[in-house]
Amino acid sequence: MKVIYEDNHIIAVNKECGEMVQGDKTGDQTLLDIVKLYLKKKYNKPGNVFLGLPHRLDRPTSGLVILAKTGKVLPRLNKLFQTRGEIKKTYWAVVDKRPPKFEDTLENYLIKNESQNRSYAVNKDRKGAKFASLTYRHVASIDRYHLLEVELLTGRHHQIRVQLREIGLFIKGDLKYGFPRSNPDKGIHLHARKIELLHPVKKTPLSVVANPPNEVVWNEFIKMFKNNKFSPVQPV
Repeated sequence: MKVIYEDNHIIAVNKECGEMVQGDKTGDQTLLDIVKLYLKKKYNKPGNVFLGLPHRLDRPTSGLVILAKTGKVLPRLNKLFQTRGEIKKTYWAVVDKRPPKFEDTLENYLIKNESQNRSYAVNKDRKGAKFASLTYRHVASIDRYHLLEVELLTGRHHQIRVQLREIGLFIKGDLKYGFPRSNPDKGIHLHARKIELLHPVKKTPLSVVANPPNEVVWNEFIKMFKNNKFSPVQPV
């Protein structure tokens, strides 16, 4: 975990692959635990530290998570993340094949299988099916892999992983959705790259950017952007 942005109201961190945002049956340490400890030490807080979670990332996914530092801000962030069009979320995905189009909008109906912790594309008339939409753009290619920039237009369980699979693209390391090999760190090459929103208190535009993990394939793509400035916080 690395802190990307912090003020009196919110904190944005760059989650590592494998870090679990919330607790589950494994009992492993969570991102919330780690950030609470960071705040407790930084501000020498004697008691419990409040930290609210308005959104989530899958455990094998890396990238930005925004957290509320006060109970007053949490419902405002919850509303922002739940209202379509209020927040722009951009992901980077490394896939095994060049996409069929340079850019496109993908629309599917998805249903989650709770017992498998997996989602499937289904007919829209299927009970429980939820509409899912995203846009992608092919950004760059190296010998064996291709980088896509993905904007989520809806927020569904494993949405990017499922929708890319539906057009025959498999995210590097994602065994659950069809890639043949796992990554050494058990993560996948899906990274929450940027979040753009109106600050819930200051009411000013905020854009927070996080670099992908320090890893061979990610580093090859980063080299292709070496003339760009990866400023952590940029104006929208």
